[in-house]
Amino acid sequence: MYAFLLSTAVIFVAELGDKSQLMAMTFATRYRARDVILAITAATAIVHLASVAIGFWVGTAFADYQDWIAIIAGIAFVIFGLWTLRGDELTDEEAAKARKAKGAAILAVGMAFFLAELGDKTMLATITLATQHGWFGTWVGSTLGMVAADALAIGVGAVLGRKLPERTIKIGAAVLFFLFGAILIAEGLGWIG
Repeated sequence: MYAFLLSTAVIFVAELGDKSQLMAMTFATRYRARDVILAITAATAIVHLASVAIGFWVGTAFADYQDWIAIIAGIAFVIFGLWTLRGDELTDEEAAKARKAKGAAILAVGMAFFLAELGDKTMLATITLATQHGWFGTWVGSTLGMVAADALAIGVGAVLGRKLPERTIKIGAAVLFFLFGAILIAEGLGWIG
């Protein structure tokens, strides 16, 4: 349960202000929100299943080095915080592809999200979480966190007809990443826990 709750919260925060949210809003202007959310869920479940497999393998293979893994994971979260502050924007080309996507909505959106998430910070954060927490809870939680953040973007975008306050979201998400990173580093060094 801890892995599920932690992963849901961390990935939800990681997704705030991310390119995937912008893609979700763009696709929602062309397709029904339900189809966009179903496609996001399927693509995210597949990418995050691969992510937790990698993270679980690393955590198991290096079980004798859990303190080092915690320190490295903490440093990774600090980097994710900096990445969040830097921002992630949807290019004009990506937005045009989202608007012009043809074919079944779920297939078009699902493939776009699958490809966009490969190597993205949410994938890397999921790998990092899975090195120290249960793979199943991490997988389900990370998938739920991402889908919830993207559904929020679709809903707010539809209701307000404008972007979320990006600067506030970036700063808040970065601070949470820095906090998670500091806690992991402190645990790895034996200062807490």
